[in-house]
Amino acid sequence: MRKYVLKRLLISAILLFFVSMIIYAIMRSIPTSYVEAQARMLSMRPGAKSYTDWLKQLQEAYGLDVGIVPGFFKWLSNAIRGNFGDSWAFNVPVTQKFASVIWDSFILGSIAFVLQVIVAIPLGILAARKQYSRADYTITVVALLGISLPTFFFATILKLIFSVWLGWFDLYGKVGRNYMQLDAFGQFFDVARHFVLPIMTLTIIGIGSLMRYTRTNMLEVLNSDFIRTARAKGLSEKRVINFHAFRNTLIPIVTILGGSLPGLFAGALITETLFQIPGIGYTAYTAMVSGDIPFTMFYMVFMAVLTLLGTLIADILYAVVDPRVRIS
Repeated sequence: MRKYVLKRLLISAILLFFVSMIIYAIMRSIPTSYVEAQARMLSMRPGAKSYTDWLKQLQEAYGLDVGIVPGFFKWLSNAIRGNFGDSWAFNVPVTQKFASVIWDSFILGSIAFVLQVIVAIPLGILAARKQYSRADYTITVVALLGISLPTFFFATILKLIFSVWLGWFDLYGKVGRNYMQLDAFGQFFDVARHFVLPIMTLTIIGIGSLMRYTRTNMLEVLNSDFIRTARAKGLSEKRVINFHAFRNTLIPIVTILGGSLPGLFAGALITETLFQIPGIGYTAYTAMVSGDIPFTMFYMVFMAVLTLLGTLIADILYAVVDPRVRIS
């Protein structure tokens, strides 16, 4: 196991290197950027230098005056030391801005992830146990709606019903207008109220694929010979389902859950933008729109690290959930 983990870490480091290079090349190839916008704005001031002079000066200041490959290795040498530069859009160090917005995304992602697991896996098992019943058809329809509906459409429907028609929640934002006049408990409740609709959106959109995946794999396991043998021995249906069948369904489920790790920290860009929750997803969207290369680079590399880490964790958990899996 130790050799396997070290080998996977080495492969992940190589993959991360090339992914970072591709991301940097794409960012440098974007037609417009913050630097060009700044040079254009500065050149319009009375008595200012020309746009070309300002652009040249700013490119030299931000290290954009060299080619993509030398620029990437310059960025990489700083990144290894933990220096990702200053955000052009927010005028603070990238890591400082990241630390200030990551926890809102983590709270949203974690709660939605737990709710997805609690709701989707039992419903998927129920649909498999009662195949072709009303419960199965109902669960299948709900799953297909979760898979098919775009996030922005579903979020808009929730805002229309619960914010416009019923008036239970605000349309957007993390806090209300009277937040500063509330006590500690009131402030906590105010933030919690603003998080309800984003969490509902993330949960319902996310349960569809996990529910369908659980149902499909549970049906395959329930038709196996060892399940028929367990039933023939007189074991209760509850023990057959929860002990024998579910354990053999865990491997494909672990694959999905491991791939969900980036979503816990990387934020939900569309959902946070629609509800204007100042998490990492909404902040990254703002940075991308403004051409903020340092913050966008950090965000994209952070996503790549989480994806590789989630895949590694899923592979390690295979041996935990299934004793048949052995790594030599």
